[in-house]
Amino acid sequence: MFPDYRLRQREHLLQISRAMTARLDLPSLLKLILENAVEIVSGQAGLVVLRREDSTLYPRARYGLPVQAIHFFEPLWRDLPTTADRHAWQIPDLSLRLNLASAAAGLPLRQVVALPMVIKDEIIGLIYIFRSLGAAFTGNDRQLLGDFADQAAIAVQNAHLYQQVSDERARLNAIIENSGDGVMILGPDRSIRAWNRTLAGMTGVSAEEAIGRRCYQILGLHNRQGISVCETACPLVKPREDKRLYAEGDTLRADGVKVSLADNYSPLYDAEGNIVSVIANVRDVSRLREAEELKNTLLSVISHELKTPVSIIKGYAGTLVRQDANWDQETLTDGLSIIEEEADKLNELINNLLDASRLQAGGLKLQFAYLDLPSMAEKSIEKLRTQTNQHTFSTDFSPDFPPVKGDYERIREVLSNLINNAIKYSPGGGLIRVGGWVEGDEVRVFVSDEGIGIPTTVQEHIFDRFARVDNSLTRQMPGAGLGLFLVKAVIEAHGVRVSEESQPGQGATFTFTLPI
Repeated sequence: MFPDYRLRQREHLLQISRAMTARLDLPSLLKLILENAVEIVSGQAGLVVLRREDSTLYPRARYGLPVQAIHFFEPLWRDLPTTADRHAWQIPDLSLRLNLASAAAGLPLRQVVALPMVIKDEIIGLIYIFRSLGAAFTGNDRQLLGDFADQAAIAVQNAHLYQQVSDERARLNAIIENSGDGVMILGPDRSIRAWNRTLAGMTGVSAEEAIGRRCYQILGLHNRQGISVCETACPLVKPREDKRLYAEGDTLRADGVKVSLADNYSPLYDAEGNIVSVIANVRDVSRLREAEELKNTLLSVISHELKTPVSIIKGYAGTLVRQDANWDQETLTDGLSIIEEEADKLNELINNLLDASRLQAGGLKLQFAYLDLPSMAEKSIEKLRTQTNQHTFSTDFSPDFPPVKGDYERIREVLSNLINNAIKYSPGGGLIRVGGWVEGDEVRVFVSDEGIGIPTTVQEHIFDRFARVDNSLTRQMPGAGLGLFLVKAVIEAHGVRVSEESQPGQGATFTFTLPI
């Protein structure tokens, strides 16, 4: 009968070992270890202590012991070595330590066996089994528990490693999810496995909509030649000449807004060199592209709009200063008038560029005073009337039009820009009206013309920097596309608004408000 009991013990130990290796949750694993270790050797209580990263031991699981008594058992694991050969390892004065601990805790524990859980000669924890009655633990009990401790050490180590992997995965997911850049993780077939919050904000596509689909079905980036960057020109499929895993293109957000995105790909390979996943770092480069386009436009403005008046001034000045010519007074007057006119255009353009720079830097300061807008409109018309003999002008302010509060010089520039635009974009002549009326606690001022109008496709961008209607007529006209940008900036700096109404071929009306 005795060999049968030992055989059942061994079979029980094998079953428990299999159950332990299948568990990766540390609390439930330690509970399983203690319950079965106590049962194997007919004990009454058990305790598991584990080693921290700083090498100190601490109680991690208990069985048959009240929680308030655990601290009394600290002498059992105090000052123990961190490495051991299990077969030769023992705790000095273990029985004495138990007697002190059980007396302090008020528990009738008489026998104890302690087995180290060892991985590569390093103690990762200890198993204590207690008896309050019965015979002392035998050599066979110790051997059986030793085998059990070896299996438990492997199971605990696996649970630790699994927990570490889970913690690292959670940290990685938190980093990816809260990254300031868009991040997506792709499979070898470019199917989306992860899609972070920032990327969802960039594209308007949620993670639920994106995960599982191909990246080119979701991003749909196209380069300036209209080629699908994600599908056919992806550097993962078609390597670039410079070997960079980088792609850039335009796409439409879910709300229809065009954005420019740049992808940096980081593939991960297995031992055979096959791609197992790809981390794509996505950045919104729309503003960089806009800045690049603005820079190119500014260079174009400087090279063309500034060059033209400078060339005219230089040409006339060079002609008038010739020593071999004897110019009459009329010729001198005409030449100097042209020089003065072109210098005024040059000065206006430079002032507009400077004002645009100040606005960009937030350095436009307003000096408020009470303004007589009808009088200002008349003066602006008189100044600009000399530029045309094809237009007629009229003012139409309501009789009760009151003084308004604003920056005199800036509002004068607004009126001049709007009237000048009306002249410029009605080359066939016609009536230009400037007027206003009272509406609630503010006034509305308008400037209208009978010119070419503004196409509906570009009306929403008409107040942008360097924006100009792109047609054959406007390309022949001088201008940097800053006038309306400055108009909007000045009016909004006053805390109010400007708007436009136009139909192609039927003129345009610009309206702004000012507080009374």
